[in-house]
Amino acid sequence: MIKHAATGPFEPLTLPNGVTLKNRLIKSAMSDSLGDGRGNPTSAQIRLYERWATGGVAVSIIGEVQGDPRFAEKPGNLVLNDGSDGVAFRALAQRGSVQDTGLWLQLGHAGALSHPPISIPKGPSALDLPELTSAEMSLDDIKGLPTRFAETARHAQALGFGGVQIHAAHGFLLSQFLSPLFNRRTDAYGGPIERRMRLLIETVEAVRAVVDPGFVLALKLNATDQLEGGLVEKDALRVVSALEGKGLDLLDISGGTYFPGAPSSSDRAARGPYFVEFARNASALISAPVIATGGFKHLAEIDDAIASGAVDAVGVARALVLDPALPRHWQAGEPDPPFPHFESPPPGGITAWYSMRLTDLGEDCERERDLDTAIRSYEAQDAARVRIWNETFPSDASG
Repeated sequence: MIKHAATGPFEPLTLPNGVTLKNRLIKSAMSDSLGDGRGNPTSAQIRLYERWATGGVAVSIIGEVQGDPRFAEKPGNLVLNDGSDGVAFRALAQRGSVQDTGLWLQLGHAGALSHPPISIPKGPSALDLPELTSAEMSLDDIKGLPTRFAETARHAQALGFGGVQIHAAHGFLLSQFLSPLFNRRTDAYGGPIERRMRLLIETVEAVRAVVDPGFVLALKLNATDQLEGGLVEKDALRVVSALEGKGLDLLDISGGTYFPGAPSSSDRAARGPYFVEFARNASALISAPVIATGGFKHLAEIDDAIASGAVDAVGVARALVLDPALPRHWQAGEPDPPFPHFESPPPGGITAWYSMRLTDLGEDCERERDLDTAIRSYEAQDAARVRIWNETFPSDASG
């Protein structure tokens, strides 16, 4: 594929469907845990995405929006289906897209990693591990998934969002099908990578078929599970090749998994960016623009990645939690934000701290939380929403 490197992160980027992004800085999807426990946006969540929009990002992606509440990642996830609060979702779409900002929903399904207090985990294969138990999906379960993803995308378009990102990374359902760690099937959806990718390809095709050409279809893909026995880069590149011509407008490269005991990429001590070279290799195989998400903390790193032609844009997450107006500040020549240092944090502790920082941003509050306080607040918030979720949605995870 012949692509031309941009000169910097503040140039516009035109996607294959004709949508032009005002710059190349994308707020990547995070599990912001700001839903109301019934799957609907809250005022704090709406305000948070409005702050990112006025802060200058080209696109914000809202993490883990479920079409099926039976397989959620957290009780703060949004749920978009026929029973959703359309007024709240429209307000989110409108206020999160001010100042020519794209606002896309990341379509999620946690599969084997569904949150047990609100779900009965079910994935490609049955698993019985000390920290992970999952039932196996039937063939009928699997065949119904592309239509469910497509219906969620159709709702997103009708409510005024600018696009969706299919989540096939970080160990969630579509990533599980790609990974030999999760997928031990012997039918048409398991075995060699050509069969393990089948559900992903069917899902991309189903979503593209039901939305307008001007509605953005993006995909987040693992370069690697970063675990022995998981998805490896060679197979991930074969997935990229198979996606060519399927109607993608943007391919987002990330990595890592929430498999029990595995540190997430964002919590690793190693310095990023993590996936730039894989993105460069992927870019040669697909005509859609390619971005990398993971480890970008400094504007100089972003400049280098884009100017080198390795990526067309960059996904940024935690830096934008520290400063929601970071693109404007960078463009004005202001320095990179200082990152907090946590001494020996417990598993999930850093994620909890950043999640509570998102809550504070949505409430226009600039309080300083220590790690222990943030963890306690996060756990209490989750517990309250678990109760609401279980009162709102049926617990049966069959089908």
